[in-house]
Amino acid sequence: MEPLIMLLIYIVLIVVAAGLVIWVLGQLGVALPPIVVKGFWVIVVLIIVLIFWRMVGPTIASGHLPGLK
Repeated sequence: MEPLIMLLIYIVLIVVAAGLVIWVLGQLGVALPPIVVKGFWVIVVLIIVLIFWRMVGPTIASGHLPGLK
């Protein structure tokens, strides 16, 4: 259960950091086109999926899913 909580904390921190980067760039006067912002968020989501897969992938590959009987 603890690794799952840590994963959720990492996801929140990554999303907050990404949002902060976009906000700071906007405050500095850097006009980012909407397609660039969307692309940035897609990259953030892909990073989160990779982190999730590295954590859950070995469990799924071994065939042992906790909580399922």
